[in-house]
Amino acid sequence: MKLKLSNHRVEQDYRIFFVFMTIILVIMYVVSLNANPILRNVWPAALFTFLMAAHILLHLVAYRIIQTPTRTALYLIGQGVIAFAIVQLSGNIGMIYALYMALIGESIGILGLTRWGALATLYFLALSLVNFVIFTSPQNALYWFAGSIPTVIFVGLYVSLYTRQTEAREKAQALAAELETANRQLTEYAAQVEDLTIAAERERMARELHDTLSQGLAGLILQLEAADAHLAQNRPEKARQIIAQAMQKARESLTEARNVISNLRENHLGELEESLRREIDRFQAATGLPCVFHADSAPHLPDSVKESILRTVSEALTNIARHARATEAAVTLTVKEQTLTLAIQDNGLGFDPQAIPSGHYGLLGIRERIRLIGGTLTLNSAPGKGTILTLAIPLPDTSHLTPDTLP
Repeated sequence: MKLKLSNHRVEQDYRIFFVFMTIILVIMYVVSLNANPILRNVWPAALFTFLMAAHILLHLVAYRIIQTPTRTALYLIGQGVIAFAIVQLSGNIGMIYALYMALIGESIGILGLTRWGALATLYFLALSLVNFVIFTSPQNALYWFAGSIPTVIFVGLYVSLYTRQTEAREKAQALAAELETANRQLTEYAAQVEDLTIAAERERMARELHDTLSQGLAGLILQLEAADAHLAQNRPEKARQIIAQAMQKARESLTEARNVISNLRENHLGELEESLRREIDRFQAATGLPCVFHADSAPHLPDSVKESILRTVSEALTNIARHARATEAAVTLTVKEQTLTLAIQDNGLGFDPQAIPSGHYGLLGIRERIRLIGGTLTLNSAPGKGTILTLAIPLPDTSHLTPDTLP
């Protein structure tokens, strides 16, 4: 046996049914007292009143009783027995419909349109038929069928529709509660996303400012040191050329710094090979260090990817000039099997990659920058054996595109 209604719903919906049923039973109680002379005697009237009170009270506390299938079955059986006794004492045929139809509606509400609900309905119908036959005669059973069956159908349909409406209301309330909970969680998630966005933006601004200010100033220092060396060797023309380049570099760095601060930078980087060539030319002019450059034909890349590659090359070359004490460097760009590989190599002092001291934000910025564009970074170095910095960036698959659809 499976109870259809939850205790909470029984308690909520049962009150309406109980009030309506109680009014009907009180009316039938008064009518029976006035119509049946036997009930004018003390003891029959007292027994009749006690059974009616017990019957109504059990209806009132029904939702507390029907906690298990066994208790539900005992409740329905007991109410049927009490109803049978009440009808017999009342001597009122109308009491048959008042009591049993209420019990049938109650059983359908509790058990639903199931075999257990049908069994309970048949039980109450059988009791009502026995009462009816006792009051009249077996020959009048047809009148009982004519009055009871349509009433049972109406009660069953009404209770079933009311139960479905109640279930729909409960589902709507549960859904509203779930939506409220989801909305609260989304609000919390939105706050977390906002915090993460702010943190990510701070990291991005830190990288951009490092790329512009730190690299720009480092490049200026290298160029000014080169100019100073030429002046010391009495080569003013060469020093003037380097100073002019330094001035141009300073203007570019200032412009980029302003764009970063205002967050209005628009990248127009051109082709990757040309941009890399310009960066290497500036490096050679500023340091006098030869740098071999080889590049395969690179596909069209988003500006964000090209900028990350250029920033990485600029940072790596700056580190070579400042720390490596190298006599030559090389930058190699290859494209193979949907992967763009960029290697920056020098023959300098080298170092232990596992023992990099804290405070070296350049390498940290490179790692983060390459991670954000989906690439990987490999650092190979050892004391006295130079350094090779390798970037591997996956390229989108364009094999399915025609020449007309290529970007």
